[in-house]
Amino acid sequence: MNVDSATAMGKLNQLLVFALDGERYGLVLSAVDSVVRAVNITPLPQAPDIVLGVVNVRGRVIPVINMRRRFRLPERKIVLTDQLVIARTTRRPVALVADAVSDILQYPEGDIVETQSILADAEYIEGVVKLNGGLILIHNLDTFLSLEEETSLDQAIESG
Repeated sequence: MNVDSATAMGKLNQLLVFALDGERYGLVLSAVDSVVRAVNITPLPQAPDIVLGVVNVRGRVIPVINMRRRFRLPERKIVLTDQLVIARTTRRPVALVADAVSDILQYPEGDIVETQSILADAEYIEGVVKLNGGLILIHNLDTFLSLEEETSLDQAIESG
């Protein structure tokens, strides 16, 4: 489907598509600031288990979230070919480690399947986009960190 025919069918949404262990995931493009190469991550003592540490991106200290740990994927060391997706939650900027960032995808609003209709307790997933080549899970960044993790992260940053 081309963009013009999709526009005629309704509003277009945009996703930044990235990969973890060969699976494709997406973030709503409006929540993404930039994508940068993996850099040295400074450990942050007393941070929640899901936080790898912090990085300095253009003068901002940003926590790095371990999506592999959140999604129970096998752990692996970060390599130079990995990328950091710098994105915003409603409370803070975060960096997400991705194996690769592949594309910006445009799709009609009607192509998204709400997560609740598939799996009621998928708390980190906002929806699924069906494509000819498979499915892309759309992440909800605002649910990535629990309230307890947010509080713990705030305390770790203040004391770090």
